[in-house]
Amino acid sequence: MSVELPGGATVLFVSKPVEPPWNDSSKNLVRDVATHLSRHRARVVVRRGSVAPPHTVGVPLHPPGAGGYAPALRENARVLARLLAGPRAALWHFFFAPNPRSGAAGRLASGLRRVPTVHTVCSAPRPGVDLGRSLFADRTVVLSAHTEARLREAGCRGLVRIPPSVPALPPMDARARGAARERFGLPREAPVVAYPGDLEFGGGAERMIEALGELPAEAILVMACRRKTDAAAAVEARLRARGEALAPGRVRWVGETDGIHALLGAADVVALPSDDLWAKMDHPLVLLEAMSLERPVVVAAGTPAAELAEGGAARAVEPDAGAVAEAVGALLEDAEAARALGERGRARVLAVHAPARVAAAYERVYDGLLERTER
Repeated sequence: MSVELPGGATVLFVSKPVEPPWNDSSKNLVRDVATHLSRHRARVVVRRGSVAPPHTVGVPLHPPGAGGYAPALRENARVLARLLAGPRAALWHFFFAPNPRSGAAGRLASGLRRVPTVHTVCSAPRPGVDLGRSLFADRTVVLSAHTEARLREAGCRGLVRIPPSVPALPPMDARARGAARERFGLPREAPVVAYPGDLEFGGGAERMIEALGELPAEAILVMACRRKTDAAAAVEARLRARGEALAPGRVRWVGETDGIHALLGAADVVALPSDDLWAKMDHPLVLLEAMSLERPVVVAAGTPAAELAEGGAARAVEPDAGAVAEAVGALLEDAEAARALGERGRARVLAVHAPARVAAAYERVYDGLLERTER
């Protein structure tokens, strides 16, 4: 059982259950922030019978098996009941994509309980979302300049920009990369490109399949894609057929894998050229992990993910199959350029996205709100 830290204020993190498997970027962010607070105490939502992360106290709201990628209405109702009638924390910190229903619940609960609130916008709001009804907190934290500009243009106030965090992953040596390739049935010497993105949204999967047709004949494309909707199977079947027609035998489909870090480390290039990051963090966790592993990363220009290319830490290209093929092909052909890009990417992640640095930024936000309530 977790032991509560002495001193500081109690912050209740309102999110999906914060426990394994760690395959959801929003709950990973909660874990990293909550476990790296230095001056305040974190309470996190877990399932009954589960153990909270180190240095936090678990709030067992849900039964085993509850709280997946899209929590059910009854699970959200449990959270609302806890906010309205449970022990009062000094501050509530919410993590979800803006939507009117959750915004109304947060506004109601915080108004009745008089609790200061922070809301981290884990993924950019969909076009057409009523931001006035969806945003409710005293401070709204955005993860990218792209989303900050969008919300400011819509007249939203109380905005703070704090990048997402990712624990540092050690780069893999040649032996480890060879073992990872063997695990996934990949040739040891062939150029390997990994696409760890959506099948259905943003067009990234289609662009990578089309780009493969313009890459060297020995190049292999690995599609590590989670099926998010009922339509995913049909989309995958269509893409499989297209890939086989363009580059027979050169597209490998691994789906959602618990070995994603090994796969990223085994790749020569990691590319996610999607022009819509629906339901993903603005700076996708999987790209931050690839950069931490010192892999060169390619993203689509004009998206929040393109901010990862600042300072030459990644490569942002137009969301066009030809441009993607040109960028990826150049990195496959120039090992020194790929190595340098990977090194700059890792340096950026360590400097900007370290959990302790991100948690400290959140604690400064908490301090400002708590000081205001004490006046």
